[in-house]
Amino acid sequence: MSAASNRALTDEALDSTPPLAGPAGQASGMPSWLPRAVVTTLALLGCFQLAGWAFDRLVGLALSVLIAFFLALAMEPAVDRLVGCGLRRGLATGLVFLGALAGFAGFVAALGSVLAGELTTLAGRLPSYVNDLVGWTNTTFHTDLSASGVQREMLRSEWLREYAQDTAGNVLGMSVALLGGVFQLLSVLLFAFYFVADGPRLRRALCSVLPPARQAEVLRAWEIAVAKTGGYLYSRGLMALVSGLCHYVALELLRVPYAPVLALWVGVVSQFVPTVGTYLAGALPVLLACTVDPWAACWLTVFVLLYQQFENYLLQPRITAVTVDIHPAVAFGSVVAGIALMGAVGALIAVPATATLQGFLGVYVKRYEVTDPRASGARSQRRGWLRERRPPA
Repeated sequence: MSAASNRALTDEALDSTPPLAGPAGQASGMPSWLPRAVVTTLALLGCFQLAGWAFDRLVGLALSVLIAFFLALAMEPAVDRLVGCGLRRGLATGLVFLGALAGFAGFVAALGSVLAGELTTLAGRLPSYVNDLVGWTNTTFHTDLSASGVQREMLRSEWLREYAQDTAGNVLGMSVALLGGVFQLLSVLLFAFYFVADGPRLRRALCSVLPPARQAEVLRAWEIAVAKTGGYLYSRGLMALVSGLCHYVALELLRVPYAPVLALWVGVVSQFVPTVGTYLAGALPVLLACTVDPWAACWLTVFVLLYQQFENYLLQPRITAVTVDIHPAVAFGSVVAGIALMGAVGALIAVPATATLQGFLGVYVKRYEVTDPRASGARSQRRGWLRERRPPA
């Protein structure tokens, strides 16, 4: 047999040999779906990484939009009232925002005047404070110090020089942070202005992509959010007014300086700073009262504590029952959750957001009357119910 015939037989034998089988009896080649699965997995992983990167870059913008949305909800009732009086919506929105900005600027200017006055007084009395401190130290520890020598040593100290250098080096960073804060504030105000001025158009654009049944639900949720957020803001404003007037009277009677500004501070901070606002608001007037008379500070502390009880148990329930009917424990829990999720921003919007959610659920969650007297928790009712069920003698 020739060599060509042998090669032909060998090739035929190789072609007729069955492919190698794997453990399950399948062919050992690469499955056809594996490359597609690898490409799909890599694409999904890339999209996830891109989404995470974009979220990290846009989280500041999302917070600004969220704050602007709740600010717009709070401003919309006042704008709607001005529109009902005949003003155009853009003009009404501008007037409401100018009024709010004027009030905020007046508050900051008043506090700045108090701070500047106190710093000027402190700078004028600083030499006498140093002399008193040096005299007390010499008398107590039997030393021989002089006020001028202490001042020279302080000016020559290495710690003061390093502190001045660090402060000068951080000026640029503080300036950048300040400009960033101003830009974020302007962004929030701009978004809030457009949300209020174009509120009807925004609602139409949102409802145009939804079926009629969903449109009614969205509009109802929007109305509940406006009512609850506006009610929260206006109830806090009313309680701030009452708190400021009461503390103003107390400060005037105790002859504490800067009584109008301190009353304004107490009213605003105690109502609009969640959880710790009450303590921050009362601390500043008490500290200033200590500079006048320690007994005045003690009486002022007693008044602040008594007023807080009056506000918590008498004033706040009657005001918030009409505007924002939310339990204090729920409000405190929402503030804690807001701080955990979004920090100070979450603390500010936690209560109106919770009130909005509670109002929205109140529309769709059906409630039933409780017929069992044991659920009321009243001992007298339980006793009456047991007497009715007791078999006759």
